[in-house]
Amino acid sequence: MKIHLSLEFPRVVEQAAIAAARPRGRGDRHNADHVAVEAMRKVMDTVPMDGTIVIGEGERDQAPMLFIGEKVGAAVRDKTQTYPAVDIAVDPLEGTNLCATGQPNALAVLAASDHGGLLHAPDLYMEKIIVGPTCKGAVDLDAPAEHNL
Repeated sequence: MKIHLSLEFPRVVEQAAIAAARPRGRGDRHNADHVAVEAMRKVMDTVPMDGTIVIGEGERDQAPMLFIGEKVGAAVRDKTQTYPAVDIAVDPLEGTNLCATGQPNALAVLAASDHGGLLHAPDLYMEKIIVGPTCKGAVDLDAPAEHNL
């Protein structure tokens, strides 16, 4: 049976977003971030994968986090099967202040690849853009959006 993880990951970010929406507008950014992290972790641990967080959040801003190096996925609890190895970058609640103040545009973020496919960049903030393999060399982070589109 082939596992289609691309069908699983929307559930993960959806549940983080739903959890963060509950305290939205109440002024408590830490609680909003906390519930998003916990929801994301809970759902991620049901995904049939052997996941490793390679880019997380929390070290720098003392937020609750899915920490770099943390193992996630069904493989954490189920040692009877072999699951695909996956590297994961997450920000369960990008825009904690936006969420806490009830403003728009906060979101839950997850990027995943086969093991070794994501840059391991602990405690480093960077601008990122994600594209499929057919866009390699055609997309430039410094170019205007119109060019990249």
